[in-house]
Amino acid sequence: MAAHHRILLAGDDFVRNDLLDDQLRRALTAEHTRALDVRTMTLPWPHVPFGPVSEVDEASDVEDELAGTVGDVEVAVTQMAPFTRRVLEAAPSLRLIVCTRGGPVNVNVDAATERGVVVCNTPGRNAVAAAEHAVTLMLGTLRSVPRVHASVAAGEWRSDLYAYDLCGLELSGCTVGLVGYGAIGRRVARILRAFDADVVVSDPFVGADALEPGVRLVDFPTLLASSDVVSLHVRLTPDTANLFGHESFAAMRPGSYLVNTARGGLVDHDALAAALESGRLAGAGLDVFPSEPLPAGWPLLSSEKVVLTPHLAGATRQTAHRAAAMGADAVRAFLAGERPPGVVNP
Repeated sequence: MAAHHRILLAGDDFVRNDLLDDQLRRALTAEHTRALDVRTMTLPWPHVPFGPVSEVDEASDVEDELAGTVGDVEVAVTQMAPFTRRVLEAAPSLRLIVCTRGGPVNVNVDAATERGVVVCNTPGRNAVAAAEHAVTLMLGTLRSVPRVHASVAAGEWRSDLYAYDLCGLELSGCTVGLVGYGAIGRRVARILRAFDADVVVSDPFVGADALEPGVRLVDFPTLLASSDVVSLHVRLTPDTANLFGHESFAAMRPGSYLVNTARGGLVDHDALAAALESGRLAGAGLDVFPSEPLPAGWPLLSSEKVVLTPHLAGATRQTAHRAAAMGADAVRAFLAGERPPGVVNP
């Protein structure tokens, strides 16, 4: 590799530059490593929330700084840098953007394609973390863990919670319906089978031959009517927006639970609040929301039936290491003249 291959590592305080640099040097040959011309740029996320930047989304607001940095960069590796059309126009040498996340929403992929820039992502980087968090929310919701913790911390000792009507449920013997069966859904199913839960799946893109042993494929209405817990693992598209509204909640088994670690826009939260208040649903575990951060006075903030986490399902150290390793492998393949994994604009 010639020394003119310039690489920008635009890390943050989750997928850090030291992780990216370490994995890159592990992935490349000694010859390639000696010829690296690496520069770094540290983004302020997660200490400063991401958001829309020009025409891209979920990015750090550093468009001006990035545009002034990428002039001679050939390869960029980032999770949160805003590769807008303006930034791409300022990067005539750029040939590869590796976005170390599941979807490159911070990259204008159309503009990159027009300029011949390959864009890669790292699908499945957080599948383990997100799956474990989904099951954590199930357990926390079924057993009201935050509420009873707050009670004990307040000096109470409520033996009345042994009352039958106040007791929670075990996952063992419950029917858990998974809406979506991608990398995260499959791992959730595997964990749930170890709990002896009955797992059913609704996913129009999956055949029965792709299921984990003991997992059954059903249609969406059957899943809603038969599940004690429904867990969401689908992408947000025009077809899935507000998939769970008044109609879906009315079709769910009375006293059932909803868990969402996918995208907030999958759920009509006014309809969810109504379903919880009426008792149609017994509880909900939510990691994602219609707007983030949540506005003051959001109705479900005060509900004892809801367990809330601030979009942290993928937040593990292993996720950060995995993202860096997958990003480094994409760079290695590109510099070796191979097709990189995770290309989104073939």
